[in-house]
Amino acid sequence: MKPLRFIILNLLVLCTLNSCFEDLDDNPATDQDIKDFVYRAMFDWYIYKDEMPQLQTNRAESSDYDSYLNSFSSPENLFESLIYERQTIDRFSAITDDYFALEQQLNGTSYHNGMEYGLFRFSSTDTDVYGYVRYILPSTDAENKGLVRGDIFHSVNGTQLTINNYRTLLGTNSYTIALGSYDDNGTPNDVTDDFISDINQQIQLTKVPYTENPVYDYDVFNIGGEQVGYLMYNGFTGDFNNQLNDVFGYFSSNGVQKLVLDLRYNPGGSVNSARLLGSMITGQFNGDAFSSLNYNDQKQNFNSTYNFTNSFNGTSINSLNLNKVYVIATGSSASASEMVINSLSSYIEVVHIGKNTVGKSQASSIIYDSPDYGRQNVNPTHTYALLPLIAITRNAEGLAVPNSGLVPDVEIGEKVNDLGSIGNQMEPLLAAALQVIENGGRQAALTSKGHEIIGDNHDLEPNSQIMIAD
Repeated sequence: MKPLRFIILNLLVLCTLNSCFEDLDDNPATDQDIKDFVYRAMFDWYIYKDEMPQLQTNRAESSDYDSYLNSFSSPENLFESLIYERQTIDRFSAITDDYFALEQQLNGTSYHNGMEYGLFRFSSTDTDVYGYVRYILPSTDAENKGLVRGDIFHSVNGTQLTINNYRTLLGTNSYTIALGSYDDNGTPNDVTDDFISDINQQIQLTKVPYTENPVYDYDVFNIGGEQVGYLMYNGFTGDFNNQLNDVFGYFSSNGVQKLVLDLRYNPGGSVNSARLLGSMITGQFNGDAFSSLNYNDQKQNFNSTYNFTNSFNGTSINSLNLNKVYVIATGSSASASEMVINSLSSYIEVVHIGKNTVGKSQASSIIYDSPDYGRQNVNPTHTYALLPLIAITRNAEGLAVPNSGLVPDVEIGEKVNDLGSIGNQMEPLLAAALQVIENGGRQAALTSKGHEIIGDNHDLEPNSQIMIAD
C-alpha cells in the first residue's frame, strides 16, 4: 500500500476583501432583502418549482409580494416553505448564512476531530444510541488520542446518547466521549439481549479546520491468480483528482485485472470527479455520455452531458479498461457515489455489495445573491447563500437513481462489534467482494447482525450528501 497525503489547515479561510466586513457592519442587508433573494433564487433555479404552488407564478411581480415575504419570520423559514416533500423527496436542499464556511466544506475542508463514526441502537424501540468508530483521519486529535476503528462510545460530556439528544451533544466543536465495551451476552447471532458496558475511559476531542484526502486506502491483492485492485474512496473532491489518478496509475502498473471500489462511507461531491473516476475504471468509452444533468423547464439551456474522457487539466487519465467492477456501497453512500454506480451500469457490469444506498440523484450548486447568482459581484451586505437541488442526474439510458436507493446484488452490512480492519482481506465487506470475485458469482456466505444503523457523523453536517454540479 502506498502512503497517503493529507492536508491540515491551521487557519480559517477568511474574506480577503477588506471592504467585505466593512459593508456588513456599515450597511447590512435587511431580513426583507435576504428573503427577496431566497424567493427569486428558488423561483429561477429549483428543480421542483413546478411542484410548488408558490413558485408556479412569480410572486415577486405581485402587489402583495412584500406582505408575502413579511409572513415568514426568517429567510430560513421562507426557504423551508418552498421545499418539495422535505421528508421523502428533497431531503438535501440547504440554506446558509455563511457561504465562506460552505465553500470550505465543499472544497473538502471542515471542522473535524478526526473521528469518523456511525450511530446505532439495538432495536427501533430503543431510545439509547451508541457510536462506533468507522475510521480515523490521519494527524488529527482522534489519532493523537489513540482512537481506532471499532471503538464504541455511549455518552458525551457525561450524558447518555439518545435518539433525541445525539445531534446536540455531538454537534459541538469540543466534547468528551466515554468509551464502552460491546457484550453479546453469549448470543452472537441475536442482538436483542446485547448491551454496552462502560470501561471507565474518557477521551476529549476537539475539532479544527481539516482538509481530508478522500483517497483513504488502496492495495493490490492476488486472488485466484488475478491481480485485484482495492480502493476506499471517501469523497468526490476535485482538489484530489490527481491523487485519485495516481492510484489508478499504480493499479495499471501492477496489472490490475479486477477492481473493488469501496464507497461505503462516501457521501458524494463533485459530478466531474465522478465522471473522472468512471473514466479511470473504464477507458474504452472515451467521448461517450457518462451522465447528464437535467434542469427545470425554465433552465433547459443549462442541460449538460458529462462524457467519459481520457484526460483532465492536461493530464492523461490512467484507465483500467474494465468491463466489470465490484462496488461496496451502503446506507452511507450517496449522490455522486450512486451516480458512479448508476452511470457505469449503462456500459459495464456493476456488482453492488453492501446495503441499499441513500437514494439521491439530484445535483446542487451554490446560489449567491448576485446578478447571475454566481460568485462574482456578490451582494456585499450579507453572507447568505443557497444550496438547492437544481438538476437531476441520469445515466446514458435516461435512468435516475430511485429515491429508495440502489439495491445490492450481495446484501451484507457491517457488524459494529466486528468491523475488521480497512484494507484487510478478512474485513467482512471486502471479504464478501473478494469471495464473489473468486467464486465467479454474486452470492456471499456472510450475513450482517441486526443493529439498526441510524446515521453517521456526516448527517450532523448541514450540507452532507451533496452532489455538486461543477
